[in-house]
Parts: sequence; C-alpha cells; structure tokens
Amino acid sequence: MKADYLIVGCSAGGIGAAEAIREVDRDGSIVIAGEEPYLAYSRPMIAKYLSGQKNVEKILFRRPEFYANNNITCLTDTKVEAVDTAAHEVSLSNGEKIGYGKLLLAPGGKPIVPLIDGSNKAGVFNFINMKDASLIDSYVKAENVKKAVIIGGGLIGMSAADALTKLGIEVDIIELKGHILNTILDEAAGKIAAQTVTSYGVKLNTGRTVSKVLGLHKVAGVELDNGHQIESQMLVIAIGVIPRTELFKAAGLEVNRGVVVNDNMRTSNPDVYACGDACESFDFIYNSRRVTPIWPNAYIGGRIAGYNMAGMVTTYHGGTVMNSLNYFGMDIATAGMSVLPPDASGLEVLSALTANGYKKLVLNEQGKIVGMLTLGETDTAGIIFGLMRDQSDVRPIKDNILNENFGLAYLPADSREEHLHGNTSGRVAPADFKH
Repeated sequence: MKADYLIVGCSAGGIGAAEAIREVDRDGSIVIAGEEPYLAYSRPMIAKYLSGQKNVEKILFRRPEFYANNNITCLTDTKVEAVDTAAHEVSLSNGEKIGYGKLLLAPGGKPIVPLIDGSNKAGVFNFINMKDASLIDSYVKAENVKKAVIIGGGLIGMSAADALTKLGIEVDIIELKGHILNTILDEAAGKIAAQTVTSYGVKLNTGRTVSKVLGLHKVAGVELDNGHQIESQMLVIAIGVIPRTELFKAAGLEVNRGVVVNDNMRTSNPDVYACGDACESFDFIYNSRRVTPIWPNAYIGGRIAGYNMAGMVTTYHGGTVMNSLNYFGMDIATAGMSVLPPDASGLEVLSALTANGYKKLVLNEQGKIVGMLTLGETDTAGIIFGLMRDQSDVRPIKDNILNENFGLAYLPADSREEHLHGNTSGRVAPADFKH
C-alpha cells in the first residue's frame, strides 16, 4: 500500500490534518493508521463513557461517513512499529509496509506508571483511552466494585473520580502534592476545589503516595507511604502522560522532551510532520517550544501540518496550555501560567474571591496576560483568553477586568471588533496562506 499522505494516529491531530489536506487537495490518497479499534473519538469524553452518560457513537470525533465522504482510508487496530525516512515507508506490527509521500506522526502520549509493589494484580488500570475505560467498566460490573483508589489528583485523576462517583463508587484520591489539580490551580483555588470534591463523598489524601497494592491476586486495598491502609477493590493510576517519542528517535528525527517541529509543524525531516502530545511546538506565553498536551492544540497543530503537507505554506502562530472542564459541578477554565513557575519574576497577580468562585490573572511587565484561572466564574473566560492570545495590553482596563460584570463593553473599540468578528491574531486565517 502507498499513500500520498499517511497519518499515524487516529485522533484530534490526525483528523485536523486530513481535513486541511482535503481543503487543498481533493484527489491525493489519505491513509490514517490508528492503534485502537475505534474511529477517532474525543479522549476528554471517556469519563462520560465510563459513567454511562455517553455511548461510543456519541463521543466519536467525526461520524463514520466523514471518512467515506472525504475518501479517507482509516486503518484501525494498526500499529506502526518503525519509520524508514529514506525509503519513505513505515512498517506495521503485522509485517506489512505502507509507503508515503508526506507523513504525519501523531502518536500521542503514554501513561506514567510508577513502580509500586503489587501493581501487577488484577484490578489495576490506567485511564487515558477507550480501552482503559472499557476495561474499568467491565471490571466494575464483574467484581461489583464499591470502593476505588485513584493515584493522582490531576486532570486525569479527577475525570476518573468524577465518573466513578457517578457510578456510586466510593473514591479515595492519593495526591503527592499539597492540593488537587495543582498543575492548573493555585492554593486558593485548590482549597475551593477540595471542598467541592469532598462534598461528593470523595476522600482526599494529599502529600502521600502509594507504596504497596494489597491483595493476593487482585486488588484488595493499598498501603500508603506512611503505613496507612485503605480498603479498595480497584486501583486507577492517573498520574499523567509522557510523550511517545520512540518512533521519532528511531527514525533519527530531532527530539527533546517531544519531537521538535518548526512553525510549519515539520520535523527535522522535510517530508515528516508531527503534532499533538508528543510534539514540541511554539508556546506564545513562554516564548519557547514546549510540549502542550491538550486536545485543541493537537487539532490546530494537525491542521497546520495538513495544509503544509498539501503544499499550502501555513504558519503556526503558537498555542499554550489551556483547559476548560467541569468536574463535580465545578466549571474551571485556565490558560498559560495559571500557576506561577518557581523562577517567575516581574509578574503581577490579580485575584478575586467572589460569591460564585475565584478569578486570577497574571500580567507581565508589558501589561499582557500570561496566565488566567477562573473557577465558577467562567462567563468571561473566553474574552479574557482572547486578550491573552492577542497579547493585548490590559493595563487600561486592569481595575475592571475582574469585575463580575466585565464584558466586551470594557474593551477598546478595535478589540471589540476583533472579538465580535473573530479576526484575531491567534487563529489561522487566509492571509497566512501562501501557494
């Protein structure tokens, strides 16, 4: 088999690339190879699948007819083992090869799995994809699980806790740091989040780790590093993910923490592109290339890659870490430096506790927003992120920006027009295209 455009990874970035390619090239052959037995689906939605709120069809990223309508061949259950850039082909786990003209690698991330005594017992799971969610669902039903322990109080851990709680399961969260969601929430917001989560019956064990999984052949509980034991029938390891860089390294591509790409999402090989969780792309807040493993950045990066693969030179203006989520009824939106890095200097923090939640902005010396955090108070999050993305000087409106009634009326006329019509510098626009 040979494809004009071969995409490895059937997820947000891969779909974004395929869509962009088809906008430019209606005839070139596109093949998407994905390891999972599913068509592309929304990974952030697997918690809703586990809790029974959504079925597989409802979390598909694109409907099945999308592939046929756009003449895209999607190979599920297909693992790429190696990339030969000289021969312009990839090797599959079944021994077959696929040739390519242009290649996009979007392998995503893999779970961080710590070495824990007894973690090989039945009832120990990760929680990053549909397979994990399906395995947990089957185990919960087969073992009539009533109590579960989750290692990790971050984004993945909280989504798992929310889903399991909805199933009527008692949940203990073990978090090494001082508060939950510590990568996106500061201490003040963390306290509010903790109060909300515990009101749902979840028990939080912060500043602790799991040293041992109890039970003979299957999980019966865990022992913490202080010797305290917690009864449990299931353990979910949800510490986080790291970039899957094996294919890139073996192919001789430039790799730091993730694979390095330029502003066209091209790797160090001119015919190989990358996007998503395994990719280091430009972060406009940190003014450097960083791994930003979030769904929207993967999709946008994929689109940029797709345009360039099809010959339409397009520049990625940069993204940053951003999250919009709802756990345990909490609406949370964060972006950029919502939590200040240890070496932060020259930054001004604005924050406000309100009756409905908490707001925080971080400004640099030029009055530009480099971090935002809203908990409960998310109505203005879109406007604030727009100002952040456009690198607007907000000093003239600084005294009003945290007000409960803050809105477009507070912005200068030109900024209001940009937000109303969507003509912002952080998006891909036709003016960015060069044939």
